[in-house]
Amino acid sequence: QVQLVESGGGLVQAGASLRLSCAPSVRTARSYAMGWFRQAPEKEREFVAAISASGGRAHYADSVQGRFTISRDTAENTLYLQMNSLKHEDTALYYCAARRTNWAIVPPRAPDEYDYWGQGTQVTVSS
Repeated sequence: QVQLVESGGGLVQAGASLRLSCAPSVRTARSYAMGWFRQAPEKEREFVAAISASGGRAHYADSVQGRFTISRDTAENTLYLQMNSLKHEDTALYYCAARRTNWAIVPPRAPDEYDYWGQGTQVTVSS
């Protein structure tokens, strides 16, 4: 069983930046595609960003394109989400997710396309 542990959330003002981290419990996660999702109160979990196993391909939701950057450090076996120019509407519980297989053409954007999930880290952006 793969465990994912997120960190880095917090309370910030609009316009600020935060960097989230996700540490998988096993080294084999280096070969997994990974992603970030978020869920605001009374809303469905939504896709934020995905990154291929090698880190060479990244895909973003339109709402975060140009503000967020997903990356991974394979040596440290850690996934990151750099969030800049944060908006109040970015407030949510952010989840790290891992998928045992990479994607060929279409990046995985649906929650059920991922095999493992973290517990989430809260991001609150005050307006």
